[in-house]
Amino acid sequence: MHCPVCNSPDTRVVDTRLSPDGTSIRRRRQCDACGYRFSTLEEIELLNIVIIKRDGSHEVYSREKMERGLKKALEKRPHTDADFRSLVHGIERDIQRLNETELRSSDVGAIVMERLKSFDKIAYIRFASVYRQFEDVKTFQEELARLTRQSSRHKKKIRKSGKMRS
Repeated sequence: MHCPVCNSPDTRVVDTRLSPDGTSIRRRRQCDACGYRFSTLEEIELLNIVIIKRDGSHEVYSREKMERGLKKALEKRPHTDADFRSLVHGIERDIQRLNETELRSSDVGAIVMERLKSFDKIAYIRFASVYRQFEDVKTFQEELARLTRQSSRHKKKIRKSGKMRS
């Protein structure tokens, strides 16, 4: 790793920390030439996964493209950078678990929506409205009603288990 200040190739790791979710490693480094300290982040990268789009065309998986879609859905919603990174890592972990070299965009979209549903319901609705191409208010309302029913069932389950008090 080259020093960002003097560009020396002689740097060493002085501290290594695993992220709480176990998907990345933060390394603290020091340049042997000028003594400058800096941090690097090592993350899992999905390679060689081809996405088959709705029109049948193929494109290489792009984390950046997925992040852009997520950021648009999460625009003006409360979340931290760490939460966002954890969301992205969770989605990519789910993609890796499929152990496929080719995936339909609908499979990736379903994974993203499932993760977003528990991360932020408003962002989920935003993403779903674009992804599922809601064409009218009725379709949008049906999705909201389904989400509300699921949320109500989840709350009832929690109350029954005694983990939530009214």
